[in-house]
Amino acid sequence: MASELYNIIEGVSREKGIDPRIVVSAVEDAIVVATRKYYKTQENLRAVLDKDSGKINAYAVKAIVEAPEQVEDPNLQVTVEQARKLDPSAEAGGELLIPKVTEGILGRIAAQLAKQVIFQKVREAERDTVYNEYIGHVNEVVNATVKRIEGPDVILDIGKAEARMGRKEQSRLESFAVGERIRVVIVRVEKAVKGPGVIASRSAPELVQHLFQSEVPEIYDGTVVIRAIAREAGERTKIAVLSKDKDVDAVGACVGMKGMRVQSIIRELRGEKIDIIEYHEDPVTFAEKALQPAKVSRVTIVDAAEKHLEVVVDDTQLSLAIGKKGQNVRLAAKLLGWKIDIKSEEEKRQEVEQQMSALVTQTVTPLEIVTGLGEGLVEKLKAAGVNTVESLADMTPEQLEAIEGIGPKTVEKISIAVNNYFASLDGGEAVAAAEPEGTEEAATEAALSLESATEGSVEADVLVSEAEPPETAAEEGAGLSSEESATEEAATEEAPEDKQS
Repeated sequence: MASELYNIIEGVSREKGIDPRIVVSAVEDAIVVATRKYYKTQENLRAVLDKDSGKINAYAVKAIVEAPEQVEDPNLQVTVEQARKLDPSAEAGGELLIPKVTEGILGRIAAQLAKQVIFQKVREAERDTVYNEYIGHVNEVVNATVKRIEGPDVILDIGKAEARMGRKEQSRLESFAVGERIRVVIVRVEKAVKGPGVIASRSAPELVQHLFQSEVPEIYDGTVVIRAIAREAGERTKIAVLSKDKDVDAVGACVGMKGMRVQSIIRELRGEKIDIIEYHEDPVTFAEKALQPAKVSRVTIVDAAEKHLEVVVDDTQLSLAIGKKGQNVRLAAKLLGWKIDIKSEEEKRQEVEQQMSALVTQTVTPLEIVTGLGEGLVEKLKAAGVNTVESLADMTPEQLEAIEGIGPKTVEKISIAVNNYFASLDGGEAVAAAEPEGTEEAATEAALSLESATEGSVEADVLVSEAEPPETAAEEGAGLSSEESATEEAATEEAPEDKQS
């Protein structure tokens, strides 16, 4: 029959969920520590618990050697001859157990020390048991009960162990009461920590995924697949879904009739906003969907290797695309796994203008190319830091006169030389521009000359008709014919003049 001590050990083992042998070993180690402290010895001690009587016996253990010269440490070794005085059956190579009296001599300090050792061993065994139990359930959702609240942390009862949920693992919209039942995600299991070794969370994206699997049958049976989730707990969640059946609308299945399915999840998350987006393999299309409710003008892949996108939106949509404190674009970037740069139409236009202006190279003309500037004058200008014709043309007469060796007459000479240089450039450009259009301009000038000659002759006819009285119809007809011939002669005479000009 088991003793009362052993029955207590079994009760503690069941409560803590650990093996009774671990508790027995802890008790034996505690007696060894207390005995060593009492006897102040360096001997190898061992304690044994008698299951039936409940008595714990302590022994000094020594190795048995053949000859006295083999004894290196008398506290740890003994000869066969000495061992047989205590145990006639002792043989070389065995162990000799020398009893140590413990009953009635271990005081309060020794008992306190033994208690500490037992508690330490039990806690270590409990942590090992919790670790082995829950290490395979990381990222899984479990039901928990709020056990107590320690400052910002919430201690949860998850069955065989306690879990700790820190402030960072909670949603800012939630508050908890002792005894409340909630669903949490096991995010990690820590072995060498004080207190509970399981860390739980209500802010992990896996919680949203589990809730959708529970509420949406199409997700549970695999017809609709959750491809990505980006979440900021207590604020907003974006979830990308894809349907494997062309007849099933992935977004509609998650929303449910009149939004019943998604509203149930929102209530569980205490009012957190949820955006359900259809997944696309094309990052451009996916980015347009992920940035909803903002309307995107265009999306450009800047660097596919670095996963970098540039999104341009209308000026009125920029704040909506960025979101409150950058939340919308931040969640979209997490959902895609790409870096996203958002710009308005005006910002993009200014950027393009800057790039175009940067491409225009500034002309640099040396001073030596300008005729009319002597070598001495060029050297004086270069000594003053004026090395190009463009910089010389931008200078005022006062700035030129400030240069040593240059007076008003020299300034006038420089002005004439620079003006002649630019005039020659303008004249060359005008000639070059006029060459391909010479034929058209000549034809146009000839037509204009002919028209002016005709108008002049008509005006002359009007004056003649006013000065002379009208004759008969025959005479008017003759007059008109003569006027027409005169007009033709005038046009014939004017045309050669235009050609000569």
